[in-house]
Amino acid sequence: MNKLYCLLGFLLIITVSAQATAIADSYEFASIEYLSEQELGRIVLPQIYQSLGIDITITPLPADRAQYVATSGKKDGEIMRIWTYGDENSTTIRVPTPYYYLETMPFVLKQGDIDISKAQDLENYSLVKVRGVKHTNNITAGLNRVYEVNSSEVMFKLLSSGKVDVALTNTLDGNLALERLGYKNIVAMDKPLAVLPLYHYVHEKHQALVPVIDQAIQRLKSSGELQKLIEKAEKQIIQDKGLYLRH
Repeated sequence: MNKLYCLLGFLLIITVSAQATAIADSYEFASIEYLSEQELGRIVLPQIYQSLGIDITITPLPADRAQYVATSGKKDGEIMRIWTYGDENSTTIRVPTPYYYLETMPFVLKQGDIDISKAQDLENYSLVKVRGVKHTNNITAGLNRVYEVNSSEVMFKLLSSGKVDVALTNTLDGNLALERLGYKNIVAMDKPLAVLPLYHYVHEKHQALVPVIDQAIQRLKSSGELQKLIEKAEKQIIQDKGLYLRH
């Protein structure tokens, strides 16, 4: 009997030790460059990890490249993507609780007569979007007149010149890009076409990390601290660019 207790104790020690070593002291994640919601994630997510005593580094990359390094395991995951990213990439694991959101918003020339209230309305127009971004990929799937560019600034320059009818991006990202460019001739529609939660994704080799981070997000949400971190990050992004948001 004593031998049995010793064996059980030894197995328990091994299990606890394995769980402890499964969580590293630091991780490296990818993000999408030039998008404002991703800039917010680069501020907020490290603070979520720091609440657990874990350090992370984040490398901004073009969207397709960020997806490649995350899904291949060259990085430890991506900081934020929508739900369908996890369905399309089996080597990444979605942290179940979202920590931010984005809005898929159409932007048009102010003097035009374009009215877009639902996704089906996009079929009638030529569109421009940032390459590799999932929420605009999804909403334009199957449409023929869709142009892809590498940044929101290039996207709005095309719209401002009249070369396309509609630009699609996150509302926050679009408003900030318009302020950077100083454009007054472009406006957002009254309502977004979609409001999508944003999730943190971890490569499958770090599966043990997922419930730990999920609990941290839930705890910070429940306490109201996450919302404070988000509001502070939004203000920081605007102030860093010397901008204001028009409401």
